[in-house]
Amino acid sequence: MAQHVRDVMTRAPVTVEQQASVASVARLMREQNIGAVLVTEEDHLRGLVSDRDLVVRALAEAVDPEQTTVANACSDDLVTVSPDEDLDRAVELMREHSVRRLPVVEGDQPIGIVSLADMAIERDPQSALGDISAAKPNQ
Repeated sequence: MAQHVRDVMTRAPVTVEQQASVASVARLMREQNIGAVLVTEEDHLRGLVSDRDLVVRALAEAVDPEQTTVANACSDDLVTVSPDEDLDRAVELMREHSVRRLPVVEGDQPIGIVSLADMAIERDPQSALGDISAAKPNQ
């Protein structure tokens, strides 16, 4: 069984610069079939935007998604982990901060992302969350 974040994280996460439009990020999420994108500034991690963030912070506010930057919709108060962090610690951080995803960083450089789904697949693949997370995505 995996012991460290690096063993279960998604490597080479999808990133966008802060100036990217909300609409372009939504399209990217659809094309890549992902629910979160890391927001960077010159390759330094500055935030994380989820599909839920796009709905709650942009769509629900009736802003123009082509003119609104992802910097206005992303979470910028991030909890991060290193790739060498113990998986139990990553789970504790998720629980403590009520987050479903943790950017994986070396310094402030994003190198991966670990999600609650990744943990479920690794730790309890027969659970409802593990089973759902491992299923082929619907289009």
